Amino acid sequence: MKYLKVIAFTHKQIELKELGRLVICQENLTDKLNDVKERFGIAEIFYLSTCNRVEFVMSTQQVVDKEFARGFIEALEIGLCSHSTSIFLDAASIYEGQEAMNHLLRTSCSLESLIVGEKEILAQLRKAYENCKEAGLTGDSLRVVMGCIVKTAKEVYTHTNISKNPISVVSLAYRKLKDLKLCSNARILIIGAGETNRNISKYLQKHKFSNFSVFNRTLANAQQLANDLGGEAFELADLKNFNKGFDAIITCTSAVEPIITTEIYTSLLNGETGKKTIVDLAIPNDTAPEVLEQFDVNFIEVHSLNEVAKKNLQERYQELVHAEAIIEQNIAEFLVMLKQRRVELAMRQVPEKIKEIRNNAVNTVFADEVNGMDKESREILEKVINYMEKKYISVPMIMAKDILINNN
Repeated sequence: MKYLKVIAFTHKQIELKELGRLVICQENLTDKLNDVKERFGIAEIFYLSTCNRVEFVMSTQQVVDKEFARGFIEALEIGLCSHSTSIFLDAASIYEGQEAMNHLLRTSCSLESLIVGEKEILAQLRKAYENCKEAGLTGDSLRVVMGCIVKTAKEVYTHTNISKNPISVVSLAYRKLKDLKLCSNARILIIGAGETNRNISKYLQKHKFSNFSVFNRTLANAQQLANDLGGEAFELADLKNFNKGFDAIITCTSAVEPIITTEIYTSLLNGETGKKTIVDLAIPNDTAPEVLEQFDVNFIEVHSLNEVAKKNLQERYQELVHAEAIIEQNIAEFLVMLKQRRVELAMRQVPEKIKEIRNNAVNTVFADEVNGMDKESREILEKVINYMEKKYISVPMIMAKDILINNN
């Protein structure tokens, strides 16, 4: 576990609006991660980006400190000047070994989330890991770490009430939207077909909203969500040509530059002058600041939900204590499992060595004696040797595991 390292930028030290500057465009993500992986001698890596955190999880023998983190962030070429990089690094948290594992488990259980009890973070973690796994960026070390992360989170969500009556960013955003009393046939533009927009769409559909237009970079994904909502699907590039008007925009994409510019917004208004609503759950925001300056808009964003988040944390204090106990137990079990795994890896050659000794004994050292045996005697000898071979392979492994367990 000593090679497990995490560089984390979270809502605890950094304003949510600023966090968006650390987001890496999905189109370039694999290439950038492959580049830093090779350049910095990182064995395995995956990248997590949510509405309240950007984290790099890695397995590496390299010393990961602020100096390493500076070179790492600069190599990603995400457009930060030296001064901004310094500010972010001052606010970064760097974890190593057991501390890194504890941080990842707390994150997966939503203990580190803006909204404690929000289960979406586990799905986001798994998706981030799977994406990097498919890209060949991860290996066996992060695989076993991820196994422990999923197991622990499931136990916390099952055996505590931390997610009972959950208050999520999505549900809070919907509550604010509901307060605006939009009619059920309001024209709603959904920009982005990811998990966040899917979740808020479920709330809208449940409350009888029915007039949807879905825009996404990949048309197939837009079509899938539009089918679920009984709406129309468009490519993101078609947004500038959309002329059917709207009452509300719900947007959440991974874009690093604003999607709703003043030009796009003016075009979408199509001559209408009434006050519109934008729900922007993207980090960084999909809405350009100029839109809010120049137009009368009801604007709902993640940043405005902080006070509710603080109250949510206080309400779940006792559940935090219970969850932390589960995390502590899982870390203890994981440490034992890692030691057992090291023994298994170290003893992989034992079966081959025993077979080598057996073959040498039968075919060289005692070849004359074996060849002089009758068929029945050779069959008995073969059974005895096979029995001994299996025992000599399994016994050392069992004894080593017993020693490790008893010592712990």
